Amino acid sequence: MKKNKTWDGDGVLAVFNGYAYLQDISGRELGKTACTSPLLPGSTLSVGGKDVEVDSLISKEDFLAGKPFLGKMSTAAAPAPVSDPERRPLPKPKLKVKEEKIAARQVEVLNVAAPASKATQSKFKNPLLSNTVMTKPVDKETPLPRHDPTTENALVMKRPTIRPQGKQIVDVVVDPVLSKHLRDHQREGVQFLYECVMGMRSNGEGAILADEMGLGKTLQTIALLWTLLKQNPIYQEGPVVKKALIVCPAGLLNNWRREFRKWLGNERIGVFVVEGKNVRLADFTKGKAYSVMIIGYEMLRNVQEQLKKGSGIDIVIADEGHRLKTANNKAMLAIQSLNTDRRIILSGTPLQNDLSEFYTAIDFVNPGLLGKRNVFKKEFENPIMRGRQPEATAKDHEKGEARWQELVSIAGQFMIRRTADVLAKYLPPKSEYILFCKPTPVQSTVYTNVLKSPFFSAALGNTETALQLINILKKVCNSPTLLKAKNPDDAPSEMLASFTAAIAPSVLSSNRCSSKIRVLDALLHRIHTNTDEKVVIVSNYTSTLDIIGRLLSSLDYAFLRLDGSTPASKRQDLVERFNRTSQKSCFAFLLSAKSGGVGLNLIGASRLVLFDLDWNPATDLQAMARIHRDGQKKPCKIYRLLVQGALDEKIFQRQVTKQGLADAVVDKKASAASFSHEELRDLFSLDEKDHCQTHDLIGCTCEGKGHDAPIVPITSAELVLDTEPTDVVDSDEELPDLPTLLRASQVNMEEQEQRLKEQREARTKLTTDGKPKLRSLMQYQHLDPRYLSPTRAESESEGAVREDHVDIETLMDDDILLDILKAGDEHCSIGFVFAKMSS
Repeated sequence: MKKNKTWDGDGVLAVFNGYAYLQDISGRELGKTACTSPLLPGSTLSVGGKDVEVDSLISKEDFLAGKPFLGKMSTAAAPAPVSDPERRPLPKPKLKVKEEKIAARQVEVLNVAAPASKATQSKFKNPLLSNTVMTKPVDKETPLPRHDPTTENALVMKRPTIRPQGKQIVDVVVDPVLSKHLRDHQREGVQFLYECVMGMRSNGEGAILADEMGLGKTLQTIALLWTLLKQNPIYQEGPVVKKALIVCPAGLLNNWRREFRKWLGNERIGVFVVEGKNVRLADFTKGKAYSVMIIGYEMLRNVQEQLKKGSGIDIVIADEGHRLKTANNKAMLAIQSLNTDRRIILSGTPLQNDLSEFYTAIDFVNPGLLGKRNVFKKEFENPIMRGRQPEATAKDHEKGEARWQELVSIAGQFMIRRTADVLAKYLPPKSEYILFCKPTPVQSTVYTNVLKSPFFSAALGNTETALQLINILKKVCNSPTLLKAKNPDDAPSEMLASFTAAIAPSVLSSNRCSSKIRVLDALLHRIHTNTDEKVVIVSNYTSTLDIIGRLLSSLDYAFLRLDGSTPASKRQDLVERFNRTSQKSCFAFLLSAKSGGVGLNLIGASRLVLFDLDWNPATDLQAMARIHRDGQKKPCKIYRLLVQGALDEKIFQRQVTKQGLADAVVDKKASAASFSHEELRDLFSLDEKDHCQTHDLIGCTCEGKGHDAPIVPITSAELVLDTEPTDVVDSDEELPDLPTLLRASQVNMEEQEQRLKEQREARTKLTTDGKPKLRSLMQYQHLDPRYLSPTRAESESEGAVREDHVDIETLMDDDILLDILKAGDEHCSIGFVFAKMSS
């Protein structure tokens, strides 16, 4: 046995089932040993060749939450250890004691509840800022805020709890020029961000503003920056921030410039926008005329060294910050090189694909808060994902839930998120329809040819070939026409030609060979003919936008287009032109999801068609948020098109899985895994049956009638809602064996509608086993258009309502789509509809 032992560091000793398991602080298992007696602080044992001494006890809750691996352990109650005279701490050097005493005198603890300072002097009328700035006091010792905190609806920031020796605290008040325009959630957001960047909320000075799209993140940011640029809670100190940097996608540069001009004008603040290469950055870094710089992510990488000159950058705002996905992202490295502690991410979708991206975002705004990346992956990401799988054990569920709760708790210290629900009283209603389009015979033939080809067999064993196959199948879903050579003079590849060999060239060139084009054609015709509304059409592919553009031209519908080839300087002009013109002047706006799907305000349209889906659900969510946002006056209708039974539907299923993870962590919603990994592996098959595969997978029993069970009129006395989900039992024995016929006079419609509403709410909480599952899809009505067939009315008895035959018409608020479904046009076949209406 060694006389002089070496210290290997801290670890975690977990005792259960008669064994003690030793892990180091990174979660790596070091060994196990039998343990039959209780362990207390001071106890020793040998594990894996290492001598271990118990320092303190950890509660089971803290261990399951992963706190030891973040260095945030709260010790459980334990007997006080016996004092050991040989372990007295060494006395501190006198010099060190003196330094600590001096440091202690440098700060004074403040009463956070101290009343705000009040001005007694008359105001000086500033010709520039009207009466928003208070006059300077005659007594220079009296701290006077820049704006009066006692006025009605004044937005006053939280006071710091300590102050430097000899200094006074003064109220920081948001300029009334801005605060009078802020809604309640925006006032809360400004206060939250201020507390974060001032170090009042967590171990850092960063924040994430994760409000959903359309909630005014830009205005909140401007209000925060203007406050920091002009004020400081320490009286007679300079402003907290002298130079601010906003980094955003290139397409949003002019949008930010316009927003600053809108809220603060050109006189109050100097905004330096970097649009080209020939820009004198010294005007910003060393000059005093500009206090805010706006620059694109790509351009930032080229000028990062120049930004370090002068006084430096005091705060960085990363707009659409979800782009900073990886630790090696060049834009992220450029921002980190500026050595700026105050960093804010603006993103309506901070968690897009997996928890590693979320870790990157958190580590960017507050470095080190979640520990090392490999430890986070092992102790948080893996347990959380494992606990969300359908095949997870009870132990996996318990650990995954505890780690998720801890992650949500940590993120809540510096991340604020509000959903579009807060705007319900300000915006018109929105309806979303997921349209499962049955493939045309041409699409089915081409799709089957691809799956039978040697290329398909090769793709199953080669990642690069599999990606090519996915792109081919996505093209088939959009339109088989996309498999043709782009240039008529060029011959398609031999492989692509084999897929379409049996298809006549004239048929392959026709828009009618695509089911989604057919549905789009029907929608556009009815919207243009029967309404004065305008439409935004979004696709991830410019080649698809080309086909849609030709369709619009053939119908003589005027349109504008914005994609990756559109110069950044012209994008905002296109948006403004579309918003201010009538339907006759410009009916449609074609938009590339990747290039124009973020930040743009297209409220001139009240209908949006998402023509294809992206693997990343955040891309689609961003695109769909272009029309339902502040300033919209009309009810909005959003249509998502996908080919039923094909790759489109599999991508949608994968989106639900990813969005469920985002809901769980970002929105703090309960959400179980949506589909097993086995179900997701089945990407390439084509299901040509009449049923909707997605509806079958979620286990809903509504049969496409928009509700779970037959409608049985009941009295309020019979209606009992159980508040405990685990006590609810849903079995076939509770359902009537056969539908019954009731006279129309016997049906209480108000009672019936109330019961439907309650059933929808119950569905979002439970599945048949009483556990939350696929919450997002259970918020939709599931509608089978076959119930809208013309023969339905003839099958009903006069004066009676067949109870199991739900009137789908009452569940939809879109006459345009309803007309298409009722027509039952074989050339425009929609096999299933998921509908969600929000008020």
